[in-house]
Amino acid sequence: MLVIDVSESTAATDVAPSRIEAARQAGKQFAHLLTPGINLGLVAFAANAVLLVAPTNDREAVDRAIDTLQPQPRTATGEGIYTALQAIATVGAVMGGGDGPPPARIVLESDGKETVPADPNQPRGAFPAARAAKDQGVEISTISFGTPDGVITFQGVEMPVPVDDATLQEITVITGGQAFHAGSLDELSRVYTTLQQQIGYPTIPGDASESWIRLGVIALAAALFAGVLINRRLPA
Repeated sequence: MLVIDVSESTAATDVAPSRIEAARQAGKQFAHLLTPGINLGLVAFAANAVLLVAPTNDREAVDRAIDTLQPQPRTATGEGIYTALQAIATVGAVMGGGDGPPPARIVLESDGKETVPADPNQPRGAFPAARAAKDQGVEISTISFGTPDGVITFQGVEMPVPVDDATLQEITVITGGQAFHAGSLDELSRVYTTLQQQIGYPTIPGDASESWIRLGVIALAAALFAGVLINRRLPA
């Protein structure tokens, strides 16, 4: 699950061309680099969270959803995590079978401090949500995206929106994930590439000659054995 913060602070331009536009570009890159056999879902969160794409291997659907991301008021990080966990649980229930739920992971990208609720330890906050993820065996890796110099203009007044690392780092401590920081589009792209390598797997064509040789040996042995049974001697 890719969980992206679309709060108002993502309109800041300390990351060119803006935090939200850079997040769109890097998110698409991540989606298309991820191993095709892995399902990817998308959640956006501001004052609340919305499941934009349920886990799927349709990367074009993820692209289209990423294009719709727009800054909105407030930041409910915990709701973003809970929504992703619900999507994961739904997929697990549909798939069924096996000794447990399918393996899952959340990549959470955010630039600011949680504001809904004000304390991330409160119910529905980021930390209870992280503990719920841990209980479900879902690791969360986080990306704090932005710089200390970010500002937005609200009702004609400039407001500082420095990036917040602390909350996201604590989420990774709780769930056993990794915390990353990116202050530019290039850095964000490199982080996503690293995550893709950790989450995905390469598909490497193998040399089929060994299998054919083994099959030939088996066929030859079968022919010799049949000859012994039928003619009581080896074939001439």
